Amino acid sequence: MIRSVLSILILILSSGCSTVGGWFGGSDNSIPPAELKTIAEPTISVQQLWQIQVGSGAEDQFIRLTPALNDGRIYAASHNGMVMALDALSGQRVWETATGLPISGGVGISDDGLALVGTRKGEVVALRQENGQEAWRAQLSSEVLASPRAARGIVVVRTIDGKFTGLDSRSGEQRWTYSHAMPALSLRGNAPPLITQDLVITGLDNGKLLVLALAKGLPLTEKTIAAPRGRTEIERLIDIDSEPKTQGDMLYLAAYHGNVAAINMRDGNLIWSRDLSSHAGLDVDARQVYLSDDTDAVLALDRASGGTLWKQPEMNGRRLSAPAATTDYVVVGDFEGYLHWLRKEDGRIVGRTRAASKAIIAPPIVAGDIVFVQGQGGTLAAFRAGG
Repeated sequence: MIRSVLSILILILSSGCSTVGGWFGGSDNSIPPAELKTIAEPTISVQQLWQIQVGSGAEDQFIRLTPALNDGRIYAASHNGMVMALDALSGQRVWETATGLPISGGVGISDDGLALVGTRKGEVVALRQENGQEAWRAQLSSEVLASPRAARGIVVVRTIDGKFTGLDSRSGEQRWTYSHAMPALSLRGNAPPLITQDLVITGLDNGKLLVLALAKGLPLTEKTIAAPRGRTEIERLIDIDSEPKTQGDMLYLAAYHGNVAAINMRDGNLIWSRDLSSHAGLDVDARQVYLSDDTDAVLALDRASGGTLWKQPEMNGRRLSAPAATTDYVVVGDFEGYLHWLRKEDGRIVGRTRAASKAIIAPPIVAGDIVFVQGQGGTLAAFRAGG
C-alpha cells in the first residue's frame, strides 16, 4: 500500500516555487495590496473572546511561530523564549515557562503529553503539557524554523541545513537522521512535515518531494518535482513550502507554481489535480478545499472533483495566510493583522476584525466556530463570529 501511495506522490506536483516571495510575499510582491472595502450587508458580528500577549512575539525575525490546540488548551511561544499554555475557552493562563532560548519553531504537540519547540541554535525542547516543566532537550545540527511533529513515540524535526531528525519522545535521544542536498539559495522558512500512515511527507527547498519511513527515517522516495529556471540564482529559486492536509482517507497538497492535488490514501489513486499555485497553503473540510493562491485570491474547490466552486479576489496582494475552515465560514489573516470571514457557500466577505497590530502569517487555528490567531507581534487572541 505504501508503494502505491508513493507512486502517486511523485506525480502530484508539476513544479515548485521560483520566486523570493516565500511566506511573506503575495507572489513576487509586484501586486499592490488591495484596499479594504466596506463589507456589504448582511454582515456577521465578530466577538473577541479573549486576548493575551505572548512574550515579544517573533521580534521582527523572519520566523513563523504557530500556536497549537490540544485537549482544550492552546499552546503558544515567542522568540524571546516564552512558552504558554492557556485554557482555550477563557484564555486563562494554565502555565508559563521562560526557557531563555531564542525560539524559532513551534509549537508542536505529541500524543504522549509534550509541547515541543525548536530554537535558532538548533535545540529542541520538550515541555510537559501538564505543567510546563522541561522533560528533555536535544541538540541538533542547525536552526529549527518548522514546528516539530510527533507520532508513535517519535518526534520529527526539520532543520535549515536540510536534515530531518527523529527523536525518541520519551528521552529526546536520536533515533535516526536523514539529510538532503540544499540548493545554493532558498527561501527562509520551512513547512513542518506531515506524519500520516507511518510516513513523513514534506516538500523540499530544492523542488523535490521527500517521503521517509517514520520508524527509521529511511527514504522511500525523493523525486524532482521542479527544475530550476532562469539565469540568476534568485530567478532559479524553487521551494515547496506548504503543509499537506488530510480529511478522512484523502490527502491534499499544494505547491507554489505547481498543482493542487487530491490522493486516496487507501489505494494511492490520484483523484484529481488542478493547475493552481499556492505558497500560503490550504485547508479542507467535509465538502470543500480552500486555498489562498499566489495572487492572494481565496478559492473553494469541490473536494471530490477539484472543480472551482467560487473565487474571492477582493484581497489580492494582501499577503494572506492559509485559510482555516470554521463551522460556517472560512477565515484568513493578512499583512496588516486583519482577520477576514468568508461564507463557505459563495466566498462573500461577511466579517472582519483587526486581530493583531502586525502581520498574521501563521494559519488561524480553529475549534468549531472559534478562531485562534497569533500575530507576528505576539498577540494571541480568540474570536467567535455569528449572524
